Amino acid sequence: MTAALTVCGLTHRYGAVNAVDGISFEIAAGEVFGLLGPNGAGKTTTLESILGLVRPDAGRIAVEGDADPARMRAKIGAVLQATGLPDKITPREALTVFGAFYPAPLDPQILLGRFGLVEKADAAFDTLSGGQKQRLALALAFVGNPRLLLLDEPTTGLDPQMRREVQDRIAAVREEGRAVLLATHDMAEAERLCDRIAVIAQGRVLATGAPRDLIAASGAATLEEMILAQTARA
Repeated sequence: MTAALTVCGLTHRYGAVNAVDGISFEIAAGEVFGLLGPNGAGKTTTLESILGLVRPDAGRIAVEGDADPARMRAKIGAVLQATGLPDKITPREALTVFGAFYPAPLDPQILLGRFGLVEKADAAFDTLSGGQKQRLALALAFVGNPRLLLLDEPTTGLDPQMRREVQDRIAAVREEGRAVLLATHDMAEAERLCDRIAVIAQGRVLATGAPRDLIAASGAATLEEMILAQTARA
């Protein structure tokens, strides 16, 4: 079966710095795959390369076996670290505007219901809570009915209840058969949501596997201890 996402030998340099240094991994449909590592490890650059926001210096990226940039973008939805929208735009308006960029967008009303935003459909963006803004970001990522979701620290800065709400939405995506690439610092989040993870540091993949398998193989007591040990040796 063709992988939902294939990344092979991905390399990107900023001057003399290798931000991403030959990263390779695959994600299957219906799988949540985590990228874990310290700040500056290369997580965001990897996501931006897949999205086409930066041009890799080397490597191959394909979505469902297709490496054409335009066709890949049509299959991808993304939630980056900041959702920048005009203060007075409403969720309904934002979903309608974003949908205009796709040939067959999902109905805004369906997305408002799916992400718990019906009551806030016509409220100004600047009146939404942090959790509501993140749920809107997820709804916007779904407008084009993507096969692959890229999520960059989607729960950073949220209180525990809001974090759980967003995590529940991410878990539901797996049940729909979509693939998810999740960059996160939250070890509990990774253990709860990810089928597999890749530990990265200094732009390189140090270990890949199911969280519990990596913990067992390393002899660590927790995922956090395992990652600290891996990155310390990098």
